[in-house]
Amino acid sequence: MDPNTLHFLEDLAKNNEKEWFHENRGRYEEARANFIDFSSEVLEQLKTIQDDLLNTEVKKCILRINRDIRFTKDKRPYKNYFGAGFGPGGSSSGRSDFYLQIEPGGKSFLGGGMWSPSPENMAKWRQEIDYNPDALKSIIYAYEFKNYFKEIAGQQLKTKPKGYEIDHPEIELLKYKELFFYRYYSDKEVCSENFSDEIFKACKLMKPYQDYVNELFFDS
Repeated sequence: MDPNTLHFLEDLAKNNEKEWFHENRGRYEEARANFIDFSSEVLEQLKTIQDDLLNTEVKKCILRINRDIRFTKDKRPYKNYFGAGFGPGGSSSGRSDFYLQIEPGGKSFLGGGMWSPSPENMAKWRQEIDYNPDALKSIIYAYEFKNYFKEIAGQQLKTKPKGYEIDHPEIELLKYKELFFYRYYSDKEVCSENFSDEIFKACKLMKPYQDYVNELFFDS
């Protein structure tokens, strides 16, 4: 990615107001175009491993930079980052998709997994772990996966979930209310020539887990 994209986002973080944004709209349009071009590269690579993305247009994957400030005390009008969700039809597929965020200061990341599941899906999740824990564990505890995505993310219950005993052998997995993974990248990595290849590598590693979640929640 172009370093100027990160420079724009750095300046936006310091001047997050409409007047400054309008005065710098030309810089924004250039930065946004650079992010869209990069996201298009990623999407084309993903289409080689995920057939349900074949008809997805990159413009449908790009998130708006405007913040929804209706229900928050934080009235800054703009996000300090660019974001894209790569799912069937775009960022609003409702499935577990690949999410890319570009933000200066080493805050850029690729993430995905089980996020804010419905009570029905949470019940499916725990039932599957109870009946067949090895299917999940063989994915998230695989050496290459664990070496790249260093830790499991997501909130856990403080005690056992209803219907399961505290001495259940998979109690720690059963406690999760959501379970996702992400990998952060330095600004130097983001601006490197092979960054799209790095993101594709991350997506390929994460895909078995994404497939596990989507098959459990939406295809069963």
